[in-house]
Amino acid sequence: MESSMRPVIIGVAGGTGSGKTTVAKEIFKQFSQSSIVLIEQDAYYKNQDHLTFEERLKTNYDHPLSFDNELLYAHLMQLADRSPIFKPSYDYANHTRAKEVTKIEPKDVIILEGILILEDERLRSMMDIKVFVDTDPDIRIIRRLVRDTKERGRSIDSVIDQYTSVVRPMHLQFVEPTKRYADLIIPEGGQNKVAIDLMATKIRTIIEQKKLDA
Repeated sequence: MESSMRPVIIGVAGGTGSGKTTVAKEIFKQFSQSSIVLIEQDAYYKNQDHLTFEERLKTNYDHPLSFDNELLYAHLMQLADRSPIFKPSYDYANHTRAKEVTKIEPKDVIILEGILILEDERLRSMMDIKVFVDTDPDIRIIRRLVRDTKERGRSIDSVIDQYTSVVRPMHLQFVEPTKRYADLIIPEGGQNKVAIDLMATKIRTIIEQKKLDA
């Protein structure tokens, strides 16, 4: 494939527990890992080293301002120009950016996945395909309950309290409205094999066209 070809950038958005990560990973599996990279918006939460630990605990991770979209946009531009990036990582235990970074080489396909990637106009403008994974709220809260109690050691009460006080209102205010920007709305997330196969076919078509144009 031509190294001068601008990569195909796919945005996969949706609420917490919608299955957007599963969709992104299923698309990822359809391509050679030498030609595709998956970038999670969660890696780009803002650095909070300047705050005390108590102040960090108050961070609303479901608000657009919690993300360092400046850095994410700059990194996408670098990858589009075929330059490598050093992707940050986030330390959830200490509620701030970790010291470790991951070198990401430019690829032909970039999947950008996160709850609010369609909220930022600059990020949207770089995407060839914009996807919104749309799953019923009752399914999403159940998935979040299972994940946070099993994987993150949270109590059921704390998960429900966070969901009702922060996650749900932020979803309705910021995440749900971005559905209107989507080229494709996928119901039920990773279970929707037809939509995922269609996505992969469309991505291959775009790659072929870009190769011809390069």
